[in-house]
Amino acid sequence: MALDQLIIALPKGRILEEARPLLDAVGIHPESAFDDDGSRQLQFATNLEHVSIIRVRSFDVATFVAFGAAQIGIAGNDVLMEFDYPEIYAPLDLGIGGCRLCLAQSKELGETFDVSRLSHVRVATKYPETTSRYFEAQGIQAECVKLNGAMELAPKLGLTPRIVDLVSSGRTLKENGLVEVATISDVSSRLVVNRTALKVRSEEIGDWIEKFRRAVDAQAA
Repeated sequence: MALDQLIIALPKGRILEEARPLLDAVGIHPESAFDDDGSRQLQFATNLEHVSIIRVRSFDVATFVAFGAAQIGIAGNDVLMEFDYPEIYAPLDLGIGGCRLCLAQSKELGETFDVSRLSHVRVATKYPETTSRYFEAQGIQAECVKLNGAMELAPKLGLTPRIVDLVSSGRTLKENGLVEVATISDVSSRLVVNRTALKVRSEEIGDWIEKFRRAVDAQAA
């Protein structure tokens, strides 16, 4: 009996580059168009007839998997925290895409963040749910201004004095006159699966989880 189509959702950008060796290790080799930067194609065949890959924005990976449009994906735990989809199971930290979700502010506000002096903050971020929960836990009401990019411009142009964003080296913050004052969470990319698909296709998807687990262990060895 032919296997049902298995769709794997992968994020565009740096994480995708870091994920390529893992794909090779588990035996998934996309068609040549996948590596063509000029291609507008969004879904790609692989060397496995029943396995295809979709390449989408990092935030959209979780949505495709949660709603069952893709059965497996790779998503940062920053995305998983923001959406908190109960339909997603994240069994494996892939050890790639390492960075941190941080609170940063204009240098004029100082080098530290004193929560005892604040009851309300205005923050620019593309993580409004995570940001609100973080400040709520400290008894502070957060007014989140949703931005999808160029976060560092918000304090410079007077939109908000603080931002919550992903930080890797911290260079971009420094170049824009910002200082990192708190780490909300360390971030890495996880293998994610749709819970219903895992239940219905437990042997097949469980096998892929183990293949990725072995590939991660081999890389770490």
